[in-house]
Amino acid sequence: MGDVEYLAAFRTVIMPIAEEFCPDLVMVSAGFDAATGHPPPLGGYNVTPACFGQLTRLLGTLAGGKVALVLEGGYDLASICDSAEECVRALLGDPSPQISEETLLSKPNFNCVQSLEEVVRIQMKFWPCLRRTAATISWSLVEAQQRGERLQPEPPVGQMASLSVGARTVPAGLEEEPMDQDK
Repeated sequence: MGDVEYLAAFRTVIMPIAEEFCPDLVMVSAGFDAATGHPPPLGGYNVTPACFGQLTRLLGTLAGGKVALVLEGGYDLASICDSAEECVRALLGDPSPQISEETLLSKPNFNCVQSLEEVVRIQMKFWPCLRRTAATISWSLVEAQQRGERLQPEPPVGQMASLSVGARTVPAGLEEEPMDQDK
C-alpha cells in the first residue's frame, strides 16, 4: 500500500464523508507508520512525504482551514521528519513536491479496492454521499479527475492567515457563555 491507495481512500471515502459532515475543526493524529522507510511489522507501507502533504492540503479545504496535526510518532526518524515537514508546508500553504505522474496514473491495488468497496457498502447506509464515488474506487486519480471528480484542493489561501491577534471571533452580544448570564 502506498500513495495510490491512500489517495483512493481519501477520494472515495474520507473526503466525501468529511465534506458531508462539515466539521468545525479537523484534528489529525499524525502518525507516520505508513511512511516509506518504516519496515514491516512497524509499517511496511510506502506513503511518500509528498502524499502526506497532499492529504493535509485536502483536509485544509474542510472547516475553513482549521486543521490541527498532533505528532503521534513513528519509528524511522528520517521518515517522520520528511513527512511532518510536508504536512507543515501544506498547512502554511507553501509549495511542496508534486506527486509523481506514475502515481497519478496508477490504479489502486486489488486488496485496496476490495477493502474500500466493503467500507463503502457498509458506510453508504449512513453517508449517502458515497453513492457518487462507489463506482470509482478502482479508477486512477487522473481517470477520476477526467470524469469530473475533484481531489485537488482549491488554491491555498494559507490556513495560518486566518489566525490574527486581536481578531474578534465571537459575535457581538455573545461575549459570555449563556450559562453565565443572569436569567
